[in-house]
Amino acid sequence: MGELAADKHVKYIISVEKKKDSFESVVMEHLRLNGAYWGLTTLDILGKLDAVDEEDVISWILKCQDESGGFAGNIGHDPHVLYTLSAVQVLALFDKLDILDADKVSNYVAGLQNGDGSFSGDIWGEVDTRFSYIAICCLSILQRLDKINVDKAVEYIVSCKNLDGGFGCTPGGESHSGQIFCCVGALAIAGALHHVDKDLLGWWLCERQVKSGGLNGRPEKLPDVCYSWWVLSSLIMIDRVHWINKDKLVKFILDCQDMENGGISDRPDDAVDVFHTYFGVAGLSLLEYPGLKPIDPAYALPVDVVNRIFFSKK
Repeated sequence: MGELAADKHVKYIISVEKKKDSFESVVMEHLRLNGAYWGLTTLDILGKLDAVDEEDVISWILKCQDESGGFAGNIGHDPHVLYTLSAVQVLALFDKLDILDADKVSNYVAGLQNGDGSFSGDIWGEVDTRFSYIAICCLSILQRLDKINVDKAVEYIVSCKNLDGGFGCTPGGESHSGQIFCCVGALAIAGALHHVDKDLLGWWLCERQVKSGGLNGRPEKLPDVCYSWWVLSSLIMIDRVHWINKDKLVKFILDCQDMENGGISDRPDDAVDVFHTYFGVAGLSLLEYPGLKPIDPAYALPVDVVNRIFFSKK
């Protein structure tokens, strides 16, 4: 079995931030805050968060906050619940949640809940179970879950459950590994996992493993490193992770590394990016790969960060 090129991945992540004029950087400009979360969480899992300038990161994140309390993907863009969670998660990595006005941020998130319990992503109103997870995760980290109707939120998520045990983005939507993570994660945080048919969903999820050892998002699709997170974390939350071949999955992720320049791609020999580097390393953490900090499958943050949020005596 190959080895994780941890030092090269650290160098790769730091180099991405410095190439602000590259094509990739310009294309990602509107979601730079997500990129910061992916890159910085990877560094933390690798035990190298101190490789970046904490003050620079935090001052930039605060400039992404809108007067509504929500955060945009970059300075001057519109706020969205997706970037708001990334901002909260990054500040949690640095143990700096106390610099936020938690009520202002949580009021923005809570204001996106609709009458049926669902959540819109922003003022334009798109509804998706991703946003249900994001809102519940964000409010839980801020310890402000009481600002929403959690029962209604759970009811809406359960209405998106399908006959195969999976979940879609809206009621009747096709089951997809990414949406399943969002729904299972939200239910886990809300203490409502009893709504999941664990054997049925576990069977659907373990069927996502293909011959190469990689996981796909839906039947008949190609494997992709990012599903090492979406599928694995869901299997762990429902206690069915022993239903897949972990060694083959580890090998698939390691085969997707750029051993010369660092970074991880979606499949072997493809171009690397920060997104897949994060999900590859996070997947290896879930697989208990040696030398990596453990990551929490519901909050998508290192376990020590989650423990600090909920159990520290400040």
